[in-house]
Amino acid sequence: MGSGVSREQQWQQDTTNLPSFYSPRSRPVRDDEADTRASVVDRDALSLSGAAQPAGSTTTSTSSSNAVQPPPPSLLSPAFTPPATPGIATPSSEQPRGVPVDSSIPSGGCGTKRPRLLETLPAIQCIVRARIPTVTGTEMFLHLYKNNVDNKEHLAIVFGPHIRSKSLDAPREGETEMDRMVRGAYTGRLYPGRTKSGMISGGSDDTGETSAARSPPLVRIHSECYTGETAWSARCDCGEQLDEAARLMSLPSNASSGGIIVYLRQEGRGIGLGEKLKAYNLQDLGSDTVEANLLLRHPADARSYGLATAMLLDLGQREIRLLTNNPEKIRAVEGPNREIRVTERVAMVPLGWKGKGGFTSREVEGYLKTKIEKMGHMLDMATIPR
Repeated sequence: MGSGVSREQQWQQDTTNLPSFYSPRSRPVRDDEADTRASVVDRDALSLSGAAQPAGSTTTSTSSSNAVQPPPPSLLSPAFTPPATPGIATPSSEQPRGVPVDSSIPSGGCGTKRPRLLETLPAIQCIVRARIPTVTGTEMFLHLYKNNVDNKEHLAIVFGPHIRSKSLDAPREGETEMDRMVRGAYTGRLYPGRTKSGMISGGSDDTGETSAARSPPLVRIHSECYTGETAWSARCDCGEQLDEAARLMSLPSNASSGGIIVYLRQEGRGIGLGEKLKAYNLQDLGSDTVEANLLLRHPADARSYGLATAMLLDLGQREIRLLTNNPEKIRAVEGPNREIRVTERVAMVPLGWKGKGGFTSREVEGYLKTKIEKMGHMLDMATIPR
């Protein structure tokens, strides 16, 4: 090059001062490594898990100078690529640990705030249920709900075949056995040629199983976050939290009790995606997440959890273990008359704080700090990476 600066030197200069949450730009490929790099990219470029090559791989070179290098990180994603899918992030032997809580007493571990509750729970109905296999072998059942308070389709992601929806299983006038199977009101597994749903006339399953002897399921109340779950945003840890909740509910130790992720379509803490993007611009101008919402004339947190309570009751749950750092969510999900009782709070600790993957960024550190200082979330400030 006429300037005396090689392509690789220029690449190093361009990427030296990038913020930590940016993926580095792709390093230029040297002429002497073009052939070997091509074979690696063909096989590995589409991998989502970042798993190491299996033992016995023969793609290594005998010459250290011509050693095969892994493909550079994607320009479109930060350090993690959601969805991670259950079972990938951390070892499956890890057990979720929680602390007992009791919202009926001031010292019950549920904070001092009293969230505003609906006087009556919404009317909800599960419309359809379908089995969702994942790439790691875990299976879940996706339940779609409609309600009488908004026009949104809220979801329950259920781990464990014993957790069933009363409104889905209830017989409906004029329907056939095929109708029941198509909307997911069946027992066991579907297979080609099956003609019976396996449901008895009363609407309950025919397995004879009872939930009385099981421990309360692990439950996560998760609000939709398009930017964090789909657009790889490093402004929040919502995508990581969703993946981690699914991983914990997929652990073998959790198989008997099961798990439920109630996925509520209340983007941006209830203000919607458009207003949330405006709040992002205000954050770039110096506001924190709470201040940005208030400047847009929205509450700091406009979410409601009455739908979650109604959905959990429909799924037959009266006692749950709640996966959350937000003490207000404990009282809110229990309902106006404590229709549901939260017996245990399981902390949602960011993976980066535990040294088990995850990601860090300037934005997400400020986001978590605001949650702790202004919203009362129960996280140890001393563990925030510096």
